[in-house]
Amino acid sequence: MNVASVSRPSGCLKAALRRTRYQRACQRSFVTTPRAQAATPSPFSGRQRDDIARVSHFKVWPQVPSVRKTHPNPLPQLQAQQIAKLDPTGARTRMFSKLHLDSAKVGDVLMVTPNTGEPFAGVLMQIRRAGVDTAIQLRGQLMRTSTEMWYKIYSPTVSAIDIIWRRPKRARRSRLTYLRQPKHDMGNVDNLVFAWRKERFALRSKEKNKAMRGGR
Repeated sequence: MNVASVSRPSGCLKAALRRTRYQRACQRSFVTTPRAQAATPSPFSGRQRDDIARVSHFKVWPQVPSVRKTHPNPLPQLQAQQIAKLDPTGARTRMFSKLHLDSAKVGDVLMVTPNTGEPFAGVLMQIRRAGVDTAIQLRGQLMRTSTEMWYKIYSPTVSAIDIIWRRPKRARRSRLTYLRQPKHDMGNVDNLVFAWRKERFALRSKEKNKAMRGGR
């Protein structure tokens, strides 16, 4: 602060203060180096800093693409592979397909021949479509007792499935559970099986005779 300017008799207090502020603004600073800023304390300890420096040299590989992006729903493809393995000719698939007119319908009489045991014939009550686990329910008689059996059409234990008799009129329902009632129960179907085997034997004999005549 300049005391001489304040002690002048011709200057008033306001002018003296204004001059003092002006001199303070024009004061030259002799500091040539900037002030050192206070160092911010690190939140990590020395051991943690060493670990970070060591890990920073590791090479980070990109993430492997997820299978969900390439195969959002793999179940249909898996089902198709299993069906192609269990049914290479596609005969079972065509027999119970909705797209084929000559496929088996509910109400038809089928005969299932397993690898071990006796064949079972009965009325097709329903078809449970579940991909490779597609199954059919047959109702027949064993020793004069009404019996219902479930068979998986793609099971390796089933050697053959034959259509014995076709229903003349298509059923209105997809599940013929009313066949359990006595008035709708078809009972024993051995007569239909016997007629089918007789017709099949006649056709095979006819084809065999034609082959023998052609060979001569």
